[in-house]
Amino acid sequence: MDNLNTHTKGSLYEAFPPDEAKRYCDRLEIHYTPKHGSWLNIAEIEINVMINHGLSKRVPTIKQMKKEVAAWNKSRNKAANKINWRFSTNDARIKLKRLYPQIQ
Repeated sequence: MDNLNTHTKGSLYEAFPPDEAKRYCDRLEIHYTPKHGSWLNIAEIEINVMINHGLSKRVPTIKQMKKEVAAWNKSRNKAANKINWRFSTNDARIKLKRLYPQIQ
């Protein structure tokens, strides 16, 4: 989830009656996107790989989905595939020059 100030459990109380908002809050676990992290990119890449390897089909039950994802995850971890970043640190320093501090 991104870091917008509206993305809090408190915003549920603005949108729903208190008892309904409480039910949603009890079921919700929020994980915010790091301000300076690339794990979200890696997660999106892995989800895409998983979908392209056959988990794009409809799975009838959550139990079956968990079983298939666990099997895929075990296989993926065993293969120890790496992410091949094409945007290097040097590229970032050129493209994002205005964001880097100027050291004298």
